[in-house]
Order: sequence, then C-alpha cells, then structure tokens
Amino acid sequence: MAEIKFLGTGGARFVVAKQLRYSAGTFINCCGVSLILDPGPGTLVRLASSKPKIDAESVNGIILSHIHLDHSTDVNILIDSITNGGFKKRGILFAPIEAIEGNSRVVLPYLLPFLEEVKILGDREKFSFGNISFESFSHKHSVETYGIKMNLENKIVSFIVDTQFFDGLYELYKGSDTLILNVVLLEAKDGVMHLSLNDAKTIISQIKPRKAVLTHFGMNMIRAKPFILAEKLSFELGIEVVAASDGMSLSI
Repeated sequence: MAEIKFLGTGGARFVVAKQLRYSAGTFINCCGVSLILDPGPGTLVRLASSKPKIDAESVNGIILSHIHLDHSTDVNILIDSITNGGFKKRGILFAPIEAIEGNSRVVLPYLLPFLEEVKILGDREKFSFGNISFESFSHKHSVETYGIKMNLENKIVSFIVDTQFFDGLYELYKGSDTLILNVVLLEAKDGVMHLSLNDAKTIISQIKPRKAVLTHFGMNMIRAKPFILAEKLSFELGIEVVAASDGMSLSI
C-alpha cells in the first residue's frame, strides 16, 4: 500500500512567513521507494518530528516542481542528508533545468555530484524510479513549473501543483484516482497565477477522481476553514473532497 503524508499544507508568502500552516513538502512512500515532493521551509524538521519519525537518510529521491521558496528551500539540506554529506553517493533529483543551472538556480552546484542521478523535468516527460512511474506536465505559473501524474501500485495519483487555471488543464490529469490540488486562493485574483477554490471545483468536476485533496492554502483559504469548504464541495459534486492538514497521512 502506498502512503502520502502531508508534512505541511501552507502556501503563499504570508502563511509561510507566519507558519500558520507548516510549509514542508509531501512525503510519498510506495514499493520500497520514498520521495519528497517540494521540500519547502521546515521539511527536514517535519521529517524528524513526524509520528512515526521519518529518517531523512532513508529518502530515495526529491521532486522539485519549481524554484519558488515555499517549494524549494530545504532541497539542499535534504540532498546532504540523503547522501550522508556526500560520503554515500545515492538518491535522485527530479527538477526543472532552471533549478540547477543559471542565475535562478536553487540547488547548490557542489551538492549535485553527491547524487546518483539528476533528471530534468519537462512537459509530458515520463520517468520511473524503482516501481514508481510518473509523468510531468507543464503548468502556467510565474516560473517554470511542472505538475506530476504518478502511478502508485496501479493507482493514479496526481499532484496539480501551483498554476493558474488554463484550458486543457484538467485534460492532463484525466484518469486520476486521487487528485491533490494546491489551492492557494479562496477567490481568483487578476495577475495571481494560482488556483482558486472555484477553479478546483471545476477541475474536480471534470476529472471525477475517487478522492480529491485540497492543500497548500493561502491566508483567505485558512480563514474560511478548508475542512468546511471541502465538505461543501463533497456535497455539491458527489465526490469525496478532503482538506489536508499538517501531518495527515493518506493511504492509497
């Protein structure tokens, strides 16, 4: 059985700065492989304080959807931990090219040789790692960003990370059994390239997953109480919708 653990569920600068919700990444464990998706601020701490504790040295790989701080700040310390400070060459990093090259890079160059492999995310690129396979899809965000559609023991689990809504978005994630969406905004705002609650409702209604999970909440989402919003969506759509909470585990 696969497990997904939400180490943190906060998104956007104010929630992260005030730590109204933790900003750590998402832990994925399946088929003897463990991955961290988007290791934002506090990921290493949240791994250590998790119940049960998750040893950072046991993590096999990191998926970095994009370079923004709330998704990437702990990537370097995680690489160092996974590789025992470079003494044990192991682990794999999946990331956009701008995360490791150029002026916007967030991965420190000296750490890259510590890893067993680095793979570059791209639109509709397919990857496998152990018995886990996934496909990355380009999103519309202020930097190069990729969502993930993952096969975990023949169940399709999709992570619609930061993006604005765009035509064809839900088509990319058709067939998902579990759909996890970053819903920063309660209401859409001009120029803010994040999903709103209404965007999430449209996407869920079109994809029709068995379960949808809302996470990565901005300030107004938190004030509106995500668990109440999720219950309302469940009633309106006839689909199980839950709001992730810090430390919540999901069995797939």
